Amino acid sequence: MISKKNLIFLGAPGAGKGTGANALTEREPLVHISTGDILRAEIKNGTELGKNAEVLMKKGELVPDEIVAGMVKLRLRQHDCDNGFILDGFPRTIKQAELLEDALKEIGKEIDAVIYFDIEDDILLKRLTARISCKKCGKIYNKLFLSPKKENTCDDCNVELFQRPDDSLETAKDRLEIFYERTQPLINYYRSKNLLTSVTEIERDNMVAALLKKLG
Repeated sequence: MISKKNLIFLGAPGAGKGTGANALTEREPLVHISTGDILRAEIKNGTELGKNAEVLMKKGELVPDEIVAGMVKLRLRQHDCDNGFILDGFPRTIKQAELLEDALKEIGKEIDAVIYFDIEDDILLKRLTARISCKKCGKIYNKLFLSPKKENTCDDCNVELFQRPDDSLETAKDRLEIFYERTQPLINYYRSKNLLTSVTEIERDNMVAALLKKLG
């Protein structure tokens, strides 16, 4: 069992946060919490926060940090988080980090560690532009890590795979630029609180062992 159980996974798109979270939750009784999943659940359940978020999203507006933080707080109150959790996708900015701290204080929890997936840009760009999808069933493949059995053909539907516009090189570069502008300041923020530890590309080859070692 690890000693550090309330976690934030931080890193650029394509860095492997989701892969790391899935690998760790197979070994430890932690809950993997994605803000996207929370948002969809709140909207589906018709909660007050969900209704407010849905109105904004239909207008094409961003959901305010306060609403997202409120949703995260409600999710962390649930008993399945008592043994620990991994926050993936929140916080993304210093403001969100401060809102999260306030929310955690209200429910008597605190962050034990922040794992930063420190991956070089050229590797990130390769991963982000290697994704291909099936038009018929929507299944997603990756040319580097999850390629179809037959080149460029869906295993299930036997139809030609395609690349979504948001998986292009230009879009991938834009996503990284946004990360460095908005989210990278969190690295120094959490380092100053002695919470930050890093996972490198080399350590990703044995992800679970690396994470277990860092989390005690």
